[in-house]
Amino acid sequence: MSARVQWTALVGGVAALVIVCAAAATADNDGLSRLKVSKAGAGAPMPSFQLTTLDGKVIESSGLAGKVVVLNFWATWCGPCKEEMPALDRLSRRFAEKDVAVLTITNDPERRGIEHFMKQVGSNLPVLLDEQRDVSLAFMVRGLPTTVFVGKNGAILGRAVGPRAWDSADAVGLIQSLREGQP
Repeated sequence: MSARVQWTALVGGVAALVIVCAAAATADNDGLSRLKVSKAGAGAPMPSFQLTTLDGKVIESSGLAGKVVVLNFWATWCGPCKEEMPALDRLSRRFAEKDVAVLTITNDPERRGIEHFMKQVGSNLPVLLDEQRDVSLAFMVRGLPTTVFVGKNGAILGRAVGPRAWDSADAVGLIQSLREGQP
């Protein structure tokens, strides 16, 4: 075999390997990319926090260890937040009793307004109060709604800014794959 034929075979083999690796990487990120979830902050540990719910229960980030965590930052005045909240609620119910925590976080100061909002959209999701905005700042929330995904290992996987159909087949598939330890 000539050197030119060997070189062509080597280059062709390397190109095939690159294509296979790229396809595998794309497959691993399909769930995130189909939902247009940015990998901004991916790999960083979830910032620790302790927040109180509307009904006075304290939620600590350390209590979420070993779970897939979906944190949705929202506000009562945010139209897109109102649009996506029912889908988040349905997603949460779908994974109830499993190793998934869907939590909503707001820094709205008016508790009655928050209660009215949740009743109006028909959601029973836990509402965590970020009155000082410390948690929003720690998660670098700059627009609403922002949804942050955290893997079972406690690392941030990505974030979505803007509303999504969180009860869609793609979203359910993403959560299922995260439960199985796949991105």
